[in-house]
Parts: sequence; C-alpha cells; structure tokens
Amino acid sequence: MDRVQNIENYLQQLFPICRSITGEGNRETLRILSELIPLKIGEYPSGQKVFDWIVPQEWNIQDAWIKNAQGEKIIDFKKTNLHVVSYSEPVCKKIKGVELAKHLHYLENYPQAIPYRTSYYKKDWGFCLSFADYKKFIDADEEYEVCIEAEFKNGGLTYGEWLIKGKKPQEILISTYICHPSLANDNLSGLVLTAFLADELSKKKCNYSYRFIWIPETIGAVAYLAHNETIMKKIAAGFVVTTAGGPGMMGYKQSWDADHYLNQIVAEVLSDEYGAGQYKIYPFDGHGSDERQYSSPGFRINTVSVTKDKYYDYPQYHTSQDDLNFVSAENIEQTLKIYLKVIDKIENREVYRRVEPHGEVMLSRHGLYPESGGAQIPGNMRMTELDVILKVLFVMDGSMSVTDMVYRLGIEEKLVSSVIHKLEKCGVIEKT
Repeated sequence: MDRVQNIENYLQQLFPICRSITGEGNRETLRILSELIPLKIGEYPSGQKVFDWIVPQEWNIQDAWIKNAQGEKIIDFKKTNLHVVSYSEPVCKKIKGVELAKHLHYLENYPQAIPYRTSYYKKDWGFCLSFADYKKFIDADEEYEVCIEAEFKNGGLTYGEWLIKGKKPQEILISTYICHPSLANDNLSGLVLTAFLADELSKKKCNYSYRFIWIPETIGAVAYLAHNETIMKKIAAGFVVTTAGGPGMMGYKQSWDADHYLNQIVAEVLSDEYGAGQYKIYPFDGHGSDERQYSSPGFRINTVSVTKDKYYDYPQYHTSQDDLNFVSAENIEQTLKIYLKVIDKIENREVYRRVEPHGEVMLSRHGLYPESGGAQIPGNMRMTELDVILKVLFVMDGSMSVTDMVYRLGIEEKLVSSVIHKLEKCGVIEKT
C-alpha cells in the first residue's frame, strides 16, 4: 500500500470519532495510531494542578438529540458529533422553543454549516445546528424534548508520546493536538501527518533526537510541560503540526523569535519548492495553538507550523464543512514532504564558532588583513572581502549556520560561504 492510500485509510478511520480534551475518543484515536507507530499512551489524573491550571474531570458522551412535538429527531448526535457542544452537562427534559434557543449555536452568515463549539470550563449544555435547520425546525412556541447522555468522572487526560533517539541528546519537539471531533483539517490532518512523520524519521539515522507528542490543545500542552519541565527547557526547537491538508496555498507561522534559524530553514525549503512569494508567511502572535505554551516565558521554545489552509484562514474552519471533502491525503502528503525536507536541513545544518571568541581576531596573523592599514576611502560603499570577514566573525557566536548569517547580515550566500571556507582553512573558526 502506498503512503497516500495509507493516509487516506487513517483519515477514514479517525474522522468519525468524538474527541475532546479528555475521554474515550482520545484513547481510541491513540490506539489506532499505535498500529502505525509504537507510541506510549499515558494519563494525567483529573484534579491535578499543572502550573496555573487544573486537569478537568473526564467527559464521555453516549448519545444526544432534540425531538420535536411529533417525536421526530431534528438534531441527532449520531449523525454528526458536532451537533453537541463539547463538555455539555447531561440533560433530559422538555423545553419550549424560546428557552431552547438560548442553548443553540448557528452561523447566520454560513447557513448550511454546523459550527463547532465547546464549554470546557463552564458547566453548561448546548447543541449546534445549521442556520438553515434552525429556521426550519425551531419555533419559539413549540415544545421540544432534549436529551444529552453524558457523564463527568474523575478520570484522566490522555496523551501519546514517542521519543526517537538520535546520535545527539539535543531534542526537536514535534507536537500536535487530538481534542477536536469530526474536523478534518483542524486537526485530524495534523495528528495523522505527525504519525507518518514519526514513522518516516524512525527509519532514518538521525543526528538529533525527536520528541513526538499527541495531546489535547492548551490543557494537554500545559500538563505535559508541567510533568516534563526539565526536559522541555532543553528542547532545541520544534513544530506544532496543524491544519496541514487543505486545498489552499502552503504557508508557515513563524516562531516567536523571527530571527531563529528554524524560520529561515522553513522559508528556504518553501522557496525552493514553490518560488519566492508563492507561499504565505504568518508572523507569530499570541493567538493560535500550543506555540503559546511552548513559547511562554518559562520555556521560550521556538516552534513553527507549516500549514495548508491555516486555522482562521478558511471559511470552513470550525464547522461541519471542514470535512473529508475539504482535505485530501495527497495534500497531507505534500505537507509531510515539506516537513521531511525541513528536518533534513536541520539534520545537515553546519554551525560554526570562533576558535578564539574573546575580542577581535588578529586577522593579519592569519594572512587575512591588508599589509598596510588606514586605506579606507570615505564614501566608498563597495563591500570588500575584509568587510564580509569582519561582519561574519562579529555575529559568529556558535549558534549560527551559513544560512543564518546570510539572513542576519543580508550578504549573498556565495560571499559568506567563501569567507567561511577561508576562515576554516586558516583555523580561525571551526564547526561545532
């Protein structure tokens, strides 16, 4: 079976599952993924304090519906799990339409779509439906029967992880979230892509180690950080894999430090693949996914997301129309290939440092300085080799590759590479 068909099979299996921030849907999802990769499945118990958060009670839902006065189901959870507000309290009663309307969610500007809504940290209940069905079925004076068969219990928050060890102890984080129900791009595409990315890297001899995690968004990332604080503070860089399978333009969300080498590598790969300007760049901001947790002041992990129809950017986002007709296995594989090329560049990234980092290098001792000094001509802006040498040596702090220096200095790569070669040959710099 080829990879595209295998991705398609997992999309079909996983799409119908009702996932949330806790519950059996998440466990079932991770069990299915463990058929592909040997991930470890763990739990954080309800009620546990994790930094400023508390792991909530576990929520599981069996069924939900609304019946009209004739006893006909006009809303049915078993037709789509998006019909119920995630974390709804159990309820079973008769209610007038005017009161029921207070518990209904719809989109007037997108009348055929069912919205996705949650109520994780406020006890409430609700249903979601299309605005077309709201107008068709809901009458203020009619009596309805509503039922949500759900339970809260002291259970656990489920997560999956797999550490693929490389030659070096330094780790790259690859994180995705598993808390969304039947939404295909956000984020079924991400959790499937992450599993296939882990499978591909497990077949390679990697320099870095790769820490893969599948968690519920926000609370899952916070809990994982709290339980792995020492490890996570040593992460070199990472990715948050999300919205990776839509039909639109490829793009990437930058990490919190725009000058970080990971942003430059991703931009370089996307430029090579699609051409300059043929992909979207999203500057880092405080909205989004778990980059908010990983980049928080206590950790400051630079994480990038490579996307294909990024969250917020497409009208189907957080609605029933983000379905298996919107994403494709081919698009997910296309994004997967970008991730693999980015990781290949990380694996082969050559970083340089000065042998003597204190003060200025005595260039004349190494045959790199003019024999007579004081020949600078005012107003002469032509970049000389000496200028490049001085600029390169000034920024070379042991963390930068050639690509990083090109980006930072705004000097052509061939000039920087030529100077790097000369400096290394003279013994002024060395690869770390």
